[in-house]
Amino acid sequence: MTAFILWYVDAEVRRLLPAIRYPAVGILLALVAIYVLGVFVTSLIGRYLLKAVDWTLNHLPGLRELYRPWKQMAVTPDMNTGVFARVVMIPDETGRMRMLGFSSGRPIEGTNDTVCVFVPASPNPTSGRLYFVPLHDCRFLAVGAQEAFKFIISGGNYVPVAVGASLAGK
Repeated sequence: MTAFILWYVDAEVRRLLPAIRYPAVGILLALVAIYVLGVFVTSLIGRYLLKAVDWTLNHLPGLRELYRPWKQMAVTPDMNTGVFARVVMIPDETGRMRMLGFSSGRPIEGTNDTVCVFVPASPNPTSGRLYFVPLHDCRFLAVGAQEAFKFIISGGNYVPVAVGASLAGK
């Protein structure tokens, strides 16, 4: 995204100011703008504005139901908490194949052996399905959530060693 912004700003500066013959003026301006934006957002005023936008989105009827789950998923500060705490393989509906998902590993309240497993879609992990799976059907993998996301986004072009070992039954 940053590369696209740099390219776009450079092209626009060259178009708007054809008298400037230096090739990197647009890129330099874009970098300065990105830096200033970063300073602004991390400043007291920027934090206040971000909190105000967050408060507004949390209190708008209709949008609130979409914003809260998106925020929980997209702005998760630590991928080792909540539903992304553990990477798990579960059987699909036929029982012949396996699906990669994420789970807290904790049983649902009121049960001793059922966990929630979120199985993200590939290559867009922001959508997916939520399954309620018996604990004995879950194979918890020694893979971090970030590595599992790389696997999902790559569409299977990158396969962590622990995933292959789990499929081999090791």
